[in-house]
Amino acid sequence: MRKSRLAGAVSAAASALALVIALATPGAAAGTTPSYVALGDSYASGVGAGDYDSSSGGCKRSPHAYPALWAAAHSSASFAFTACSGARTGDVVGKQLGPLSAATTLVSLSVGGNDAGFSDTMTTCVLEDDSACLARIDKARDYVTNTLPGRLDQTYSAIAAKAPSARVVVLGYPRFYQLDGDCLAGLSEAKRAAINAAADHLDSVVAQRAGAHGFAYGDVNTTFAGHELCSGDPWLNSVSFPVDESYHPTAAGHSGGYLPVFTSSAS
Repeated sequence: MRKSRLAGAVSAAASALALVIALATPGAAAGTTPSYVALGDSYASGVGAGDYDSSSGGCKRSPHAYPALWAAAHSSASFAFTACSGARTGDVVGKQLGPLSAATTLVSLSVGGNDAGFSDTMTTCVLEDDSACLARIDKARDYVTNTLPGRLDQTYSAIAAKAPSARVVVLGYPRFYQLDGDCLAGLSEAKRAAINAAADHLDSVVAQRAGAHGFAYGDVNTTFAGHELCSGDPWLNSVSFPVDESYHPTAAGHSGGYLPVFTSSAS
């Protein structure tokens, strides 16, 4: 009987000690670190969706961006929004991973377009002829094929190292144009087709590398279908002012295009 009581007392003391240690361990208490962290470029920060948070400066984070919409609709310990306009893979690794920890449970990421020269490519295609546009697209495709996979691997590995327990969802980019659509002016059909094909190629590489790291991939072309430029009901800005909002999703693009895909992939 005495041995049983002694064993019980030892067990209770050990449990109490374990609880004290757990509570004193950084990150052990719920809500001390973000459970959802949103990383990436302008397609994640919400450029084009408007009403930017003034405290985000040039990163132009919008409350209408899909990460903010998801966080507002779901109960989570906390939400860290570090995505930034213009970000490349190196910027994600060097500037955005601070909130990640072993307690992070969900990460979203949209990145790779700026590495491939998205802005310069679209500027060339808008301002120059078909030949120059297609040549610039070929250059971007070559980068996506030969260089981007390694950059993505570095980024994905860094995320996994800092947030080993998190579900990571990588979102792709939508095709820009509905071919043979109702646009009466603007880019030629040859340019539009080449831009769409380049977007598909970028998405295929992003999806492949995400899968190799065990990450989920969200194909937003499933929801943007019928809402491309020249569709009559576009969820993307065409050439607009401010110019950096050009060829980015509108608020409707985030709520109707990105959010459903992310919500499905996050569960």
